[in-house]
Formats: sequence, structure tokens, C-alpha cells
Amino acid sequence: MKKNLITILLMLILLSVGMNAVAADRFVLTLGHGAAPSNPRHTVALELAKYVEAMTNGAVKIKVFPSETLGSDREMAESVAMGALDMSINSQGPIASYNPNLNVVGLPFLFSKPAQTYAVLDGEVGEIISEQLTKKGIRILAYWENGFRHITNNIRPINVPADLEGLKIRTPEDKITLAIFNALGANPAPLAFGELYMALSQGLFDGQENPITNIYYSKLYEVQKYISLTNHKYETCPLVISESTWQKLPEKYQKVLKEAAMKYAMIHRKENIYANNNLLKELKKEGVQVNTADVAALRAATKSVYTKFEPVFGKELVDKVLAIVASVE
Repeated sequence: MKKNLITILLMLILLSVGMNAVAADRFVLTLGHGAAPSNPRHTVALELAKYVEAMTNGAVKIKVFPSETLGSDREMAESVAMGALDMSINSQGPIASYNPNLNVVGLPFLFSKPAQTYAVLDGEVGEIISEQLTKKGIRILAYWENGFRHITNNIRPINVPADLEGLKIRTPEDKITLAIFNALGANPAPLAFGELYMALSQGLFDGQENPITNIYYSKLYEVQKYISLTNHKYETCPLVISESTWQKLPEKYQKVLKEAAMKYAMIHRKENIYANNNLLKELKKEGVQVNTADVAALRAATKSVYTKFEPVFGKELVDKVLAIVASVE
């Protein structure tokens, strides 16, 4: 009952801050995300908001709320689908709950470099996934980037699957991530990102997995001893808009939003890669022990994940993605 009341209250708050026409042909859009204000996700989102306002001569304004101010990623995804929240830069897992095909890019060790991910997401596969999502009330404007994920923990460095045996690992609400860590012998469990720091500091989890940017900007290194570079999974961070909001906007503003979303997706990707490369040095300075895992051993242990999820995505989609990845040198 308490959870239901909280959910209802959140919906009422979101409805009160959602899109409204402040005058004829003028709109205010609300965008929520879960990253810290210092994270490139937030700083680039603010740049996008300024760009859209300028390109529409002030007709479309975007208010950006970071740090799960408007709810967890799952709650924000629900709000977007319902039309209670206009926009979100959301996590892959919650959006994939409305279209499981989005999770195809999260298969373990699928990509070895960013260019392969962009070839998949910016092409036919990404367009098909977005079109399928519109039937559930969500439209993907562009695929921003969470990045390649790594493992942190307080027990030991992770080199091979045996090192994960029995460790309680926090994951996002994502079925593939849970399947990956089950296959590796860990005890994974989902938890909202906004609750992660406290949970780690209290020892409720031994570790977690995230891109370097999230580990650094959310200061997870303060409560974790080891970072093991695994690249076990790539995760997009799609910029989405409620389909009901989209349909209320004049076509000229739809065009600006779509162009801006892609323009700043490119900027976000570059900043994310730059930050990942440089923040690793900062994490070492903070005293965190960093090691490079035996990727071949980890990959071999997660083959069962492909077998489990191929029926979900369909062999045709999996084969198409694998072909695109293989075509990128």
C-alpha cells in the first residue's frame, strides 16, 4: 500500500511538471535522468536544452532534472510511456522492458569497440527498435551512451569467473545483466542507482558494475576497493520522448528535437569516451586498485546467455547484429 501511494504521488508530481503550452505554439518540456550533475550526461543535456531553445526562438524550452529527482530510471520510463514525463535520458534496461529487442546490444562481450555499437544503433536496427517502442508510448530520439561496463567490489580483484563466485553484485533492472552475473557465478540483484552508494557503504552488496564515468562522478570509488576492467557489456542510454508529447509538437519542432538529439548524442559519446580514458587515472590516484580481467575466460563462461536470449530477440535480429559488428574493422 505504501509503495502504491508513493507511486501515485510521483505520478501527480510529474504531471504537474510535465509539458505544458505556455502560449500558442510555445512549450515547456521536462527531462529527467539519473546521473549526477557533474556527469557528462547532465552537462550535455543542458547544452541540448540551450540549443533547442535557440533553434526554436524560445518556443521550446527543456527543463533538465538530474540525480533521479523525478524518480528512478524505471519510474521515469513508466512516466514517459504514460505521458506524465516528457523526456528522459534513461537506462537501457527500463526502456527495454517496453521492447526487449533493445537489449540485443547488451549481449555479453558483443562489442570490442565503440564504432561497432554506433553502426548497430544509428542504422536500421536502431530505427526498427525505436519504431516498435512508439506503440508502447515511447520514442527514441537518439542513442546516447552509458558505455562499456566494468566490475567494482570490496572483496578481491576479478580476473576469471571463479573470482565472482558468491559475490553479491548490484545490477540495474536489466534481465541480460542479471543473466550475465548468474552465469559468472555471482549473486546479482537489482537496485535503483540512486540507492547504490548507500547500499555499498552499508555492505549490503559486495560490488556492482558500471561504466567508469558513473563510478567516478557518483563517487562509488569511495566505497569500493577494486575496479576490474571487464568490458563485459555495452549499454546505450537512449534519449526518449513520450509519444503523446511528440504528437502534440508541431512538425517543425519535432525536426529540431530529432536533429538536436542526434547532434548531442555525438557530443555525449565523445565526452564519455574521453572521460572514461582520463577518469581511470583519477581513480588510481584515489587509491582504487585497478586490474584488467581475463576477458576470454569471462566470455567463454557467458555463452549460455546468447542461448537463453536468442529466442527473445529472434535469430534473425541476432544474426543481423553480429553481421554488422563483424563488418566494422
